[in-house]
Amino acid sequence: MRLINIGYGNLISSERMISVVSPDAAPIKRMVQDARDRGTLIDASCGRKTKAVIFTDNGYIVLSALQPETIANRANSKEENSDKVIERRNFNEE
Repeated sequence: MRLINIGYGNLISSERMISVVSPDAAPIKRMVQDARDRGTLIDASCGRKTKAVIFTDNGYIVLSALQPETIANRANSKEENSDKVIERRNFNEE
């Protein structure tokens, strides 16, 4: 399991993330409010302005104070780093 830092010491499993979007669109705002009403909203923004909304495969919505691009870059760098570790292991096993 790979964990991604989504700001202020909060982490999320990269395998659980479906999408990372900006919170500016009206449909996203409605989905966030619906999740708040259902109790499936996790506010990981620590009181700061929400800049990214993360949708998970189990129906939870996570709010973050980081830009969506920042979260995507962290997720991509984690995948690249894990691929390099696998390549090194395979090289050392030969």
